[in-house]
Amino acid sequence: MTEARIGVIGGSGLYQMDGLEVEETRAISTPFGEPSAPLVLGRFNGKSVAFLARHGRNHQISPSEVNYRANIFALKLLGVERVIAVSACGSLREDYAPGHVVVPDQLLDFTKLRPRTFFEGGIVAHVSVADPFCPVVSQALVESVTAAGGKVHPRGSFLTIEGPRFSTRAESNTFRSWGVAIIGMTSSPEAFLAREAEMCYAVLAHVTDYDVWHRSEAPVTVEMVIRTLQANTRLAEQALADTVVRLPAERDCSCKDALKDALITVPDSIPPETLEKLRPLVGRYYG
Repeated sequence: MTEARIGVIGGSGLYQMDGLEVEETRAISTPFGEPSAPLVLGRFNGKSVAFLARHGRNHQISPSEVNYRANIFALKLLGVERVIAVSACGSLREDYAPGHVVVPDQLLDFTKLRPRTFFEGGIVAHVSVADPFCPVVSQALVESVTAAGGKVHPRGSFLTIEGPRFSTRAESNTFRSWGVAIIGMTSSPEAFLAREAEMCYAVLAHVTDYDVWHRSEAPVTVEMVIRTLQANTRLAEQALADTVVRLPAERDCSCKDALKDALITVPDSIPPETLEKLRPLVGRYYG
């Protein structure tokens, strides 16, 4: 059975990975339903990688309909320890221009309709997400984009809205007044679920537009997003190929032990069916 320690989640405009030497395409069922698409496993620049198209192979799944829990759980079942999420985003800062890349260091969740945790049905965990992105993977992404010749911003707060609509001008200007750097529709709850699964998670965010706040630029459209993403495809491929090699073989960040001090439920009170359902996540703590 093919396994991978690195997972790549492709967002808008990235539905396959050129350069991935495919070894297997696998449909995986999880206790939380089906992932967005079959997972593609193979070798990428000499490393075992699993690729998942977040919105499906034909972009038929809206941000609100993505089964984030199934996607992260499926990657966990494959042995993935580190997740690189590729996302499109709008900029809320003049200096974060379309065509640039942002590797955010903070996250704000303004979604309303999405399940946010694996822990339910008789088990409770309060995981720490003070710093929601893995610093090791994030730094590797910054270095890789720089090496590929891209303009990268190594920090910034990333706000996730529900979507699928874009923002109003009032919303966009309010978010700007809060000091938010970029805005998108998919990093929440993806990042939080990855932390619950004790996986490292970082985002390679491609700035495609100035949202709707910029008076001298046209408001964001789908055509604008796709055009910029297509122009950045080669940069993304080069950065990903470099990142998978740049990452150290072993993890020494706190992501790998995120549940150590988060689980609060007395073991004997957890329903057996819940424990079995979550065994890939909690087996090391509950036996």
